[in-house]
Amino acid sequence: MAGSQRPVPPAGPRSKPAAPTRAEPPLRKPPQLMYLSRKEEEDQDQPAPTTDQAGVSAPEGATSPAAPRPASPPQARGSGTSDDERFETASLEGMTMADLMGAADGASRQGRSAGGAPSGTTPSRPARTVDDFDFDEDAFLAALDENEPVGATGDVVTGTVISAESDGVYIDIGGKAPGFMPKAEAGLGVIGNLKERFPKGQPVEVLVTREQNADGMVTISARALALRQSWEKVKQLEAAGKVVQVKVSGFNRGGVTCDLEGLRGFIPRSQLQNGENHEQLVGTSFAVAFLEVNADTRKLVLSEKRAASASLLAELEVGQLVDGQVVSVKPYGFFVDLGGVSGLLHQSSITGVHLRDIREAFSQGERLKALVTQIDPSRGRIALNTALLETQPGELLTAKDTVMAEAEDRANRARLLLRQQEQEAG
Repeated sequence: MAGSQRPVPPAGPRSKPAAPTRAEPPLRKPPQLMYLSRKEEEDQDQPAPTTDQAGVSAPEGATSPAAPRPASPPQARGSGTSDDERFETASLEGMTMADLMGAADGASRQGRSAGGAPSGTTPSRPARTVDDFDFDEDAFLAALDENEPVGATGDVVTGTVISAESDGVYIDIGGKAPGFMPKAEAGLGVIGNLKERFPKGQPVEVLVTREQNADGMVTISARALALRQSWEKVKQLEAAGKVVQVKVSGFNRGGVTCDLEGLRGFIPRSQLQNGENHEQLVGTSFAVAFLEVNADTRKLVLSEKRAASASLLAELEVGQLVDGQVVSVKPYGFFVDLGGVSGLLHQSSITGVHLRDIREAFSQGERLKALVTQIDPSRGRIALNTALLETQPGELLTAKDTVMAEAEDRANRARLLLRQQEQEAG
């Protein structure tokens, strides 16, 4: 009936229901080794609903003394569980990297079993050492030597021709790959047929111009080596003050060009005997001396005039009497032309007395005779002396004609005096 209330049964002693068969407590799944979200951890921390012995759920807030709450397993992922319990890191204590990699099963694993108890069942084995890997120092060094790069840039190496191709020559220089010499680097000048110039098996000395690439190939050059050797030879000729023969190969506004030991030399017009008509010198040969030799800047400057002077210098010797003409008067002495080469008559070597003015002795254009006292071929300098021709100091000022007329006999006496001075100095 609508609006009627259900009759409430009279209060009275509650009848005890019949005891059903006791239900087994629900099985809980073992915890899984994984990270849980905060909500899942809180849900597991909530107490499970309790049942009495009849299996009926108890009212909220009521507890049943007959059915105590089962304890949570030790592996439960509660908020208070430590990392050691969660990941069993305590079982890893004392282990080395060799233990983790399986290199040893001995002492480092003693005292640890599947359940954390000492096992003692695995026999101990010592850790491996370097010798266990059959390390051979000699074999290792030999391998390094075998694979060592052959030739650094600038080194001179000797090899054997393997083959000559259209673009260059392959040469065995002892590396893991042959050296390659481009056609343009095969030598000085133009080489038409590489196979004729470099037959197979021919020994060749080359210069390393580029170290090995990723394939182990080295770039080499016979031309660069020939140029290096040419510069070294030219430097030696310059140091010795030598005069060399060259052939003119071309000309420009400033002078002419020539070839010397495979190098391109230049002779300025001012250093030519016939500098006014230098275009006509192409194809002719003549002697030259060195003015500048610089391998770094590749400058080779020569002089025909200095070569003439050098030839005269080679004919002169200390103590020789020479005949010349005064071409220049300086405060410190006279420059005397000896036939293509100039000598200096210093004011201290003119006479045995002090001169107020050196023009008291000689004037420009006047001819004189003098003794050679010093020769410097590298600098082209010749030192002259007229004071040694005097029998008494100042005689050149009072009887100059007599001194010059008797110069030959007086020169002999002067040579004896020079030798005595050399012996005393030595």
